[in-house]
Amino acid sequence: MKKLLNGLVSSVVSFVFIALFIWSTGIALAAQSDPSERKNMALVGFNDLQNRSTYQPVVHQQGVRYILYAGHHALGTNPVTNAPLPSFNPLTGMNEPNGTSLVDVSDPRNPVLLSHIPVGTPVKPPAVPTAGGAQMVRVCDGSTLPIHDNKVYMLRTYTGSVANTSAHEIWDTTNPSKPLPVRTVAGGNPVIGNLIDTHKSWWECDTGIAYIVGNRATDPALGWKPGNHIMIFDLSNPASPVFIRDWALDGQQPGGVIPPNFTSVPPIHGPISTGPNNTNTNPIAGTGATLGRVYFAYGIGSNGVMQIVDRDKLLPPPFGKTGLACGVTCTDYKTAEIGRLVMNPDNGAHTSWPLGTMTVPDFVTGTGNDAGRTTRDIVVVTSEAGGAFCSEFRHLTFMTDVTTEGRPQSVSTFQVPAASDGFCFRGGRFGPHATNEEFGPPFYQNITFISYFNAGVRAVDVRDPYNPQEVGFYIPAVTADTDLRCGTLNGVPNVCPQVIQTNNVATDNRGFIYIVDRANTGLHILRLTGKALGIVQ
Repeated sequence: MKKLLNGLVSSVVSFVFIALFIWSTGIALAAQSDPSERKNMALVGFNDLQNRSTYQPVVHQQGVRYILYAGHHALGTNPVTNAPLPSFNPLTGMNEPNGTSLVDVSDPRNPVLLSHIPVGTPVKPPAVPTAGGAQMVRVCDGSTLPIHDNKVYMLRTYTGSVANTSAHEIWDTTNPSKPLPVRTVAGGNPVIGNLIDTHKSWWECDTGIAYIVGNRATDPALGWKPGNHIMIFDLSNPASPVFIRDWALDGQQPGGVIPPNFTSVPPIHGPISTGPNNTNTNPIAGTGATLGRVYFAYGIGSNGVMQIVDRDKLLPPPFGKTGLACGVTCTDYKTAEIGRLVMNPDNGAHTSWPLGTMTVPDFVTGTGNDAGRTTRDIVVVTSEAGGAFCSEFRHLTFMTDVTTEGRPQSVSTFQVPAASDGFCFRGGRFGPHATNEEFGPPFYQNITFISYFNAGVRAVDVRDPYNPQEVGFYIPAVTADTDLRCGTLNGVPNVCPQVIQTNNVATDNRGFIYIVDRANTGLHILRLTGKALGIVQ
């Protein structure tokens, strides 16, 4: 109980000492967090994102500007009062269902929200909008896509307020202040619609191939087992999507058999592709990533599987070599798989982030006997923490050696000790969620950032993947608008503190780190300092 009181007092003290400066735009600037809540990381800028619960940030360079795309969860209610959470957009004067916010972060000290694209119909205050939600977003330049135009395209999820109306859609965000529909639900022509659910997709900007996550309303009738799977599309021309095939962990498809030692087939959470095995055209070439692979993460928070797939065997020509364009009639969910890591049943695979081929410093001996023994191929696998007040099995981040791709092996783990700062007593979730997902300098193969819910974001030195070391962290301060998170603590139900829930993290090539909050606090832009900064300089 003493730890609980200390944790709650700490939250109150942090709240009292938050300095909020209101600009003429109505954007609040958060104070630097308490010194005990940060190490080798500092706050650069802040935007409250209209206090919308946020999932995925993506930073995209558009000419000389840097635009951050923030995907929002469905609009919720206060868990104590059941009152609607904030939905007012001062740019339009309307209450809007949650959707996607576009923020100019060219000056990271002064991020400016340019537009918000709602999912559903805005209403005049004080009317309350429907839930909405567009938590996942990817962005590609038309000049990079095979269409070779001068536009910028956004692929996002669409969470309908009515059953089986979820979808994926595309917007033209060339002018981020005035996005235009390309393939939208509102226009009756989404990339794919009539879905039960959606989630975290991946879009290859050089080839146009998109690995889209969801499950159709018709899938149960066709014999698909529960949960999302992959629908692969050719989005070379975003206005004219072409469906190629389905993909799932073998056993989820109609007629499939549940894998041995599983009680159900783990559904997909999200994929990450390294694109074609072509060093001449693949922009990821030269980063150290293993090309021609797709890493699929299944299970999310339990019964996890990280699957390595040969892209050439998955996709038909001209995208791959021996894959089939078999629409929904695919029956082969084995041939393209190279290997899989089967995790313990208490951890899942939320994100499978390929670090590629790395030299392990301690494996370099100087004895003249090192040939072929110093480099390893590494994938970072995070399991998504859930529950409140540590009511679930402890979730970890797994450094996985996939040098022999048919036999992946977890070689080390990373975790934040719960006792290090009373995290189990702060409320909300404690544990990993996701890593950043940007290839190239300055962070790739040097520092991986892991969002950690009430423990903020953690900067992990991965240069020796067999011995990952935390070199920095930042836990944002709560604001007046930080939402409540309820749970049972020491037998007392509905304990509901205000608590940070850092959801996802992104980086850019300038060296800035972007974190967003699930509990409505907003966007924090960070930079490294001290020892951590020395790693990437």
